[in-house]
Amino acid sequence: MANDLMNRNYDFFDPMNFFNEVGNLGHDMFSGDAAMKTDVVEHDKDYVVTAELPGFKKDDIHIDYRDETLRISGKSDVSESTKDDDGRILRQERHSQNVARSFYLPNIDLKQVKAEFKDGVLTLTLPKQAEVDNNHEISID
Repeated sequence: MANDLMNRNYDFFDPMNFFNEVGNLGHDMFSGDAAMKTDVVEHDKDYVVTAELPGFKKDDIHIDYRDETLRISGKSDVSESTKDDDGRILRQERHSQNVARSFYLPNIDLKQVKAEFKDGVLTLTLPKQAEVDNNHEISID
C-alpha cells in the first residue's frame, strides 16, 4: 500500500520537484515578469477594472479596446546608479518590467469610458451600452 501511495503522488515525494517549485517561486517573486494584479467588477450599468501597476508612470501604460476586449499593457525601465565623491560607480542597477492583461468585456460605451491612474493603481470605469434588441419582429402588411 505504501508503494501505491508513492506511485500515485510521485511528484509530492520527489525532493528535486520540491526544489524546482521553490526555485520557481523565487523567480516569480523577484523577476520583472510579475503578473499585473487586477480586479474586474461588473455592475448593472458598468464594469470597473482596477489594476495595480507599482513603479509605472502614466506614460508607461497603454490601454485599448477592440473586438469587445480590453487590453492593458505597461513597460517600465528604471536605471539607478550610486557614485562616490570621485565619480566611481559603486552600484548600478537596471530594472525592466513588462506586463499585459486582456479581458473580454462586451457592449462598452467607448464615449463614456473613464481612466484614472493614482499611486500606482489604474482604475477604469467602462459604462455598458444600452442593450440593443436584435430580434425585432417585422409585420407584413
